Amino acid sequence: MEPNQKNETVFSKVIDEFFYGIAELVQFSFKVFKIGIQPPYEFREVWNQCYEIGIKSFILVGTTAFILGLVLVMQSRPTMVEFGAGAFLPAMSSISIVREIGPLVTALICAGKIGSGISAELGSMKVTEQIDAMEVSGTNPFKYLVATRIIATTLMIPILTVYADFISLIGAFFGSNIKDNININYYFNRVFESLHYTDVIPSFTKTFFFGFTIGLVGCTKGYNSKKGTEGVGKAANVSVVLSMVGVIVIDMVVTQITSMMGYL
Repeated sequence: MEPNQKNETVFSKVIDEFFYGIAELVQFSFKVFKIGIQPPYEFREVWNQCYEIGIKSFILVGTTAFILGLVLVMQSRPTMVEFGAGAFLPAMSSISIVREIGPLVTALICAGKIGSGISAELGSMKVTEQIDAMEVSGTNPFKYLVATRIIATTLMIPILTVYADFISLIGAFFGSNIKDNININYYFNRVFESLHYTDVIPSFTKTFFFGFTIGLVGCTKGYNSKKGTEGVGKAANVSVVLSMVGVIVIDMVVTQITSMMGYL
């Protein structure tokens, strides 16, 4: 085979896999909406997944958010002070964190931690034939394993984002006090004065889409992973990459929509 033909074959294979993956995600999402809304509802498993996905991620998200706010102010302060805009540091940090940095970084962290965890867990259950055993016993594995995890990620990512925004603002306050002496009441008064509903509502709304995307991709790749340990590892790896790409694409689309609507 000539080099050009070989390159064309590889390229066409990549394109086919891309569109196949998109079709797989769309089909899986329709199945989630179809089966997930039908009773009986697995409230206990949803709560259990909310704990596993959300509560157990608080330390990681909080640590990252604090460092994020601290570094943001430390890097921005010299330039703003040079241009005589040091007084706007609380407003700059709050708008940057709430509008964009907080939701996006939190979603990317969760895509790496939660998305890979869901994919590896479901993939391992498929390899060990636990999913087949659930079907034989009369339990709907799709409703119990997939729908509950997607609901949990959709609910917990917004909560984690609000938590991360708050911790980031605290980190930004400490960053502001490294070389200055800013009163905490003054700092947070300036923070909340600079924030408006048009800053908070769009950034909070898109986190639901982030959570749904992370849960959907993780469950799809794990539930449909090929048998064998290699298939589980590949599913977890692909899940992280696709979740991060999906989060970035959604963020770009939502930013464009809110900009056209006059929110930004």
